[in-house]
Amino acid sequence: MNILFLCTGNSCRSIMAEALFKSMVPAGVSVQSAGSRPAGFVHPRALDVLREAGFATTGLFSKSWDDLPAKPDVVITLCDNAAGESCPLSFGTVVRSHWGMPDPARVQGDEAAIKAAFAETLAVLRRRIGALANRLAAAPGMNPDRLQAVLDAIAAM
Repeated sequence: MNILFLCTGNSCRSIMAEALFKSMVPAGVSVQSAGSRPAGFVHPRALDVLREAGFATTGLFSKSWDDLPAKPDVVITLCDNAAGESCPLSFGTVVRSHWGMPDPARVQGDEAAIKAAFAETLAVLRRRIGALANRLAAAPGMNPDRLQAVLDAIAAM
């Protein structure tokens, strides 16, 4: 199974999700991230919060969904369409789930507020991705309908 975390810019949320899932990935599952309009860089604060939490950041880079090495089986979108972001959707017949969350790169304020936004994004993603990794490890042959239900339940976490 190949899971894609997808955002518009692929510079914060989807990159963080990729790094987190790589650290928890069950056997037989691969992960990648991409953007419909990639920023071309990984936000330095996303890398900082990952490193501070002990996650590897080597090899993370902003990339287009046009450049993926493999077609995903599962697409999880992370954009916050309520905030006016366009949430990309493509890839034909795949299992899809929307885990929308605010973009920490858009937070304004003092250093403490910005750092807190990135930490909160990491905490939410860590909780959701941990739940997904555990479910996939417990039931590796999950059928698409069951996987859809699991993903949608996790989106509400």
